[in-house]
Amino acid sequence: MAIKTPVKDFLLEHAGTRPVSFHMPGHKGSDLYRRCGHGDFLENIFDCDVTEIQGADNLFQTEGILKEAQERYAELYEVKKSYLQINGSSGANIASMLASVPKGKKIIMARNCHKSCFNGLVLGGIQPVYAYPEMLEEYGISGAIPPEEIERLLDENPEAEAVILPSPNYYGICSDIRRIADIVHERNKVLIVDQAHGAHLKFFSRFGIKGMPMSAEEAGADLIVNSIHKTLASLTESALLNVNSDRVDLDLLEDRLQQMESTSPSYILMASLDINASIIQEYGQQLFSEWAEALDIFYREAGHIDGLRHISKIPGLDWTKMNFSFLGKGLMGDEAEQLLMEKGIFIELFTGDLVMCMSGIGTTAGDVRRLVEVLKEISEDRGNPGFAIGESELKQPVLRAELCEIPETKRKVKLDEAEGLVCASSVIPYPPGIPFICPGEKISREAIDYIKALRERGEKVIGLNEDGCIMVGQ
Repeated sequence: MAIKTPVKDFLLEHAGTRPVSFHMPGHKGSDLYRRCGHGDFLENIFDCDVTEIQGADNLFQTEGILKEAQERYAELYEVKKSYLQINGSSGANIASMLASVPKGKKIIMARNCHKSCFNGLVLGGIQPVYAYPEMLEEYGISGAIPPEEIERLLDENPEAEAVILPSPNYYGICSDIRRIADIVHERNKVLIVDQAHGAHLKFFSRFGIKGMPMSAEEAGADLIVNSIHKTLASLTESALLNVNSDRVDLDLLEDRLQQMESTSPSYILMASLDINASIIQEYGQQLFSEWAEALDIFYREAGHIDGLRHISKIPGLDWTKMNFSFLGKGLMGDEAEQLLMEKGIFIELFTGDLVMCMSGIGTTAGDVRRLVEVLKEISEDRGNPGFAIGESELKQPVLRAELCEIPETKRKVKLDEAEGLVCASSVIPYPPGIPFICPGEKISREAIDYIKALRERGEKVIGLNEDGCIMVGQ
């Protein structure tokens, strides 16, 4: 009897169905590498899995081939320096915070930051001052961080050392980074932008494709974190940290980076970053033009599908994320996801009734046509169930919880018994990986009811154990 290999078996079975990927990573499979002349890497990938042998350089003291790769990225993004990252954007977010904010000091931080930023608070003993995003009420999702909010918080907290926010957010909504950068720099502070979902923005601009928001590099942020794997052509867990000013001590930043990363960095991941840069240099104009043309198919057709509403190419939207809802056909997001999967289409996430399909550099016109065809089929199959296009029944509430000290001692309580207690461990709906309740926040009845509603719908919520208990202070 053969020994089971459940992970390998799942992956091969899934790949064998030839699925249409509208989730990260952005390469969308091996076709892009083969098309761009890198099939030899795929054929020899195991033999390329080496360590710091002679000539392979060292990620934490780059002097050879890795230095060359980093310099090429600095040229591509037109920044002062770039650092290859092999544990995703998470480590780079944390290292950027630790290099910008001394222990015990304050940071102005968007409340919808990724969970890695909240881990940075704990690891650095940093005090957060939360900036709250606007809400897109029609869709029940977070919008941009208003520049006026950043200005107000910096004026009220002049001792804050830095500002950190995500742009684009998970749904593609970008903040006005240029205005925010001006506000931050007028006060001689550091602006960190978690651009994990926007590594491609610079190149839409570079290759003359109109209508996309400005990248954080072009807008003047100081430190910019890019998940290259999410929308471009590198392998999962590979990322890039761009330094765009002299406001951060590079020696300190490099020290914090080596604290956060493995001492055995994957040369497979670093090679995929190198390949991505090569693909953009050689084929970028063609690939980004094809990507934009493929997306246009969705935006032309979506408005003609009965019962479907979508977020159009509004100003400030990274429209490589296709957001739509079939609430007009009586479908919540999980139900729409299931119907799409049955047709071989796999999405990035859903929130309430909203579905988000994430495209990437490997997305083809055929992929988008298939998505549109299936959406039309779903619309026709559902007929007219008698639902009007309206607001979602499961919107995430905007919580401005009372802040307390983060508890040092912890205990578990049932979620229903946690009202009024202080949270000791983040509660995170996943995706998108944004903490809904943070350590040090008082837990409200509204928060409890929303988490219960998510669980009842089968959505993942990190921070609750299998018995439905939450960690609180003693």
